[in-house]
Amino acid sequence: MAAKSKKSGTREIIETLVLALVLAFVIRTFVFESYQVQGTSMKPTLENGDRVLVNKLAFVFGKPKTGEIVVFKSPVNPSQDWIKRVIGVPGDTVSVKNNVVYINGKRYPEPFLKYRHSIPVAPRYVPKGYLWVEGDNRPVSYDSRYFGLLPEKNLRGQAFVIWWPFAAFRWLP
Repeated sequence: MAAKSKKSGTREIIETLVLALVLAFVIRTFVFESYQVQGTSMKPTLENGDRVLVNKLAFVFGKPKTGEIVVFKSPVNPSQDWIKRVIGVPGDTVSVKNNVVYINGKRYPEPFLKYRHSIPVAPRYVPKGYLWVEGDNRPVSYDSRYFGLLPEKNLRGQAFVIWWPFAAFRWLP
């Protein structure tokens, strides 16, 4: 009898480990994923090396909104994922004049910006299925000002929290 309970205890541990691995795989594949920020294009909001959690279901049940920080497959180098802020959504007209972003002719308030220098951008309409994205560190960010509109199909998800380094932990817009 003792051998049988030991066997069932071992089996229980193995089943628990297998279930945990399957759940971790499903969550990472379909729900949340951690990404490491590489570069300084999102300074001061995100620093090089920060780790963010990305909600991969955010755009299955909703649409991107202006101001959200998103991770997407690079339209320039598809083997890379990039992180930027959504500035224009379908139906918007975006322009940049004298280092200021305008959406539909109105100045877009950007209290998160520390580095504002930007190239001018003539008014650009954002059609259905596309976004206009920019980094918060405009002088060094390679974004829609250079590569144009971002196809929504390239979205990986919405970054919603900085989780590492722990001292920088905070929720993102």
